[in-house]
Amino acid sequence: MRTVRVPMSRDTAESLKLGEVISITGTVITGRDEMHMRAIEYTDEGKPVPKEINNSVLYHCGPIMVREGDKWKVIAAGPTTSARMNKLEPEIIRRFSIRAIIGKGGMSQEVLDAMKEVGCVYLAATGGTAVSLAEGLSRVTGVEWEDLGMAEAMWKFSAENLGPLIVAMDAHGNSLYEDVRKNLVRD
Repeated sequence: MRTVRVPMSRDTAESLKLGEVISITGTVITGRDEMHMRAIEYTDEGKPVPKEINNSVLYHCGPIMVREGDKWKVIAAGPTTSARMNKLEPEIIRRFSIRAIIGKGGMSQEVLDAMKEVGCVYLAATGGTAVSLAEGLSRVTGVEWEDLGMAEAMWKFSAENLGPLIVAMDAHGNSLYEDVRKNLVRD
């Protein structure tokens, strides 16, 4: 398994091959529907957004967090079904030069087109492994937009070997999900 260090360059994203199994080490942020809408709204209004969103690894996840003293700790961090963000994701990828998205279930052709344009990959995380994946999010480095609620806030983590993650949609317009659909139609 290859370890990819973040921040990830466009060249690194484009070097990842469909079906390759990797882990992520470095800054990872979380974001679901509300975080996506807030980031678009703020940039439309000229308001600042957290700098970590730029060139980020964006994990579609609503983590379960607990406060221990003055620090946060992640308890569980399973992937959210990414298709929920299909309408918002192309704009997020383009505005913020997202380099990788972690989630489950894949995304639309429109998202894949934006990924190819910007140099972004989709990394599939296995559902049902929330506690194991939380172990890869070794340290909470902050939280933004906490008013959105625990699941919808943008959590910032320092990840250490977060994975295993499968390159399920690459930066060249290829998709394991589409390959499966084509094979099902043929059979």
